[in-house]
Amino acid sequence: MNGPQHCLVTGAAGFIGSHLVDRLLERGATVLGVDNLALGRRENLAAALRHERFRFVELDVNDRPRLENAVRANAGSKPIEVAWHLAANSDIRAGVANADVDLQATFLTTHHLLQVMRVLQIPHLAFSSTSAIYGVHPGKMTEALGPLFPISNYGAMKLASEAAISAALEAFLKRAWIFRFPNVVGSRSTHGVIYDFAQKLKKNPDELEVLGDGQQEKPYFHVSDLVEAMLFITEHATESLNYYNIGTDNSVSTVRYIAEAVVRAQAPTARIRYTGGSKGWVGDVPKFNYSIEKLARLGWKPRLTSNAAVDRAVQEVVSEVTRGSESP
Repeated sequence: MNGPQHCLVTGAAGFIGSHLVDRLLERGATVLGVDNLALGRRENLAAALRHERFRFVELDVNDRPRLENAVRANAGSKPIEVAWHLAANSDIRAGVANADVDLQATFLTTHHLLQVMRVLQIPHLAFSSTSAIYGVHPGKMTEALGPLFPISNYGAMKLASEAAISAALEAFLKRAWIFRFPNVVGSRSTHGVIYDFAQKLKKNPDELEVLGDGQQEKPYFHVSDLVEAMLFITEHATESLNYYNIGTDNSVSTVRYIAEAVVRAQAPTARIRYTGGSKGWVGDVPKFNYSIEKLARLGWKPRLTSNAAVDRAVQEVVSEVTRGSESP
């Protein structure tokens, strides 16, 4: 889709959602953002809330009547053209401990949004999926890989959401874009390895406990690159169903590299203690990389390698965490 759009963004106050909102506004879009603020933060939308083309409503996407009413009330004379669906549980370990977390926050949010889109005739959906749908596979993961057997409830519910979107395309949607994210890092994080390490060092600047042996190895992707990739895909991928891996260009980072980078930036004298084992926690895929050849053929490549994304994100996240500790 090209040109200014009228957009709905779910999960608008979250880590990725708030960056997307800022970028959409920069590009001339009119944006209605919704978020239940369970993980999102209103302060992430500080700039957007001052913008005349942005409206924010605090609500749960699973409250379908409220969502429908909010969209109707804020649509104005120009109907919403695309829904960007980023509302989901982003804490994979919480979903492992309680399967209802991902059923409610990751799958049912998709289900209810789709029903509202059908009623209000919103034709386009942009959906944040995940590499976790692939489960454990040797070699690079491509979009054509299958069958898929996720090992986390988060991955399972994202995969179920992709299936629901496919069915909706047959019934009423005009076009959908599915983005399969890697590990995304950067400012405004509320979870993830860099954020977790920074919070641990905030509590104990003498030691950083690292789950696993530090050899877990994955692609890490800066949120600024991610948002640009999503926007590029919606502008250039024109099939009814468009699904793309988004990730680094054949580069990965180890947990050891990340731990050492956070310690250097935040607590240079801290000792790093590894708990051992190949996995950090149940549901963790210890090593993976996937192909972004399909995205490259569309014409887009990332600016940052995995380690460069980590380095930039470490500076951003450590600054936010330590600045927060100094607040009254």
